[in-house]
Amino acid sequence: MHTALLLLPDFALILLGAAIRRWMHLGDHFWSGVEKLVYFILFPALLINAIVKTRLDLGAALPLLATAFTAMAGGMLLGLLPKWVIKLPPLSFASVFQCGYRFNSYIGLAVAGMLFGAPGIATMGLIVGAAVPLANLVSVWMLARHGEVGLWREVARNPLIWGTAAGFILNLTGFVPPPPLQAFLGRLADASIALGLITVGAALRLEGMPGVRGVSLWLLAVKLLALPLIAAVVGRLLGLEGLNYQVVVLFAALPTASSAYILATRMGGDGRSVAWLISATTLGSMLTLPLWAAWLMR
Repeated sequence: MHTALLLLPDFALILLGAAIRRWMHLGDHFWSGVEKLVYFILFPALLINAIVKTRLDLGAALPLLATAFTAMAGGMLLGLLPKWVIKLPPLSFASVFQCGYRFNSYIGLAVAGMLFGAPGIATMGLIVGAAVPLANLVSVWMLARHGEVGLWREVARNPLIWGTAAGFILNLTGFVPPPPLQAFLGRLADASIALGLITVGAALRLEGMPGVRGVSLWLLAVKLLALPLIAAVVGRLLGLEGLNYQVVVLFAALPTASSAYILATRMGGDGRSVAWLISATTLGSMLTLPLWAAWLMR
């Protein structure tokens, strides 16, 4: 119960975003601008601010990332199973397939910060920075025959990767930001969590169950239940413990990324089904994430 209460403010911000979008009628252009602000400015500042201030344990980075990648690989393999059971158009399947292993960085960083402070954000930032290229590569590869996208350009321009890399370089070189710069980064970091979660809520779409009913429900269970279980088992086998173990399991339990919808629609895919899955995993995680967190912190 205590852990659920800790996460309640984050989920309340998501619901607030959904309410603002529904009743204030600010328009798509407004929300697109807010999301760009969070994605390109505020969240990189959050990552840099947290990583610079955290004492890093590089020796634990390899098993940490191995656990995260194994969980994602498990989501990919489990996501392929319905392909031979339920016949779907290839483009529709390729669109929803990515929802089994992609992750919402906004929620991940917010939850890690709420439960573990700056060390949690730094650890989650390391995982996110390493996992974003893999998620994009596999997703685009599955959709590649049906559309075109500048994959390597997108990976190279991803602000979460650059924010993570900049933070680690500054940390390893022993750089200590002067007080005015610390205050500047801190203000941006403080704004990032609230605005990031509000934009997640504003993106929720639940206009009924899409046509790919069976696959969608299967991927919903894979993302919220199977992946964190895989991470929990693999992490123990690789000797993870403490903060690294807790954060990597929570990473695996995150709902699907909003960017999955953008990729699917840009490449001519089944955007409606992806939007439903993003929304369903986000709302479902309001129940499952506190349960996983309570188990980890027992």
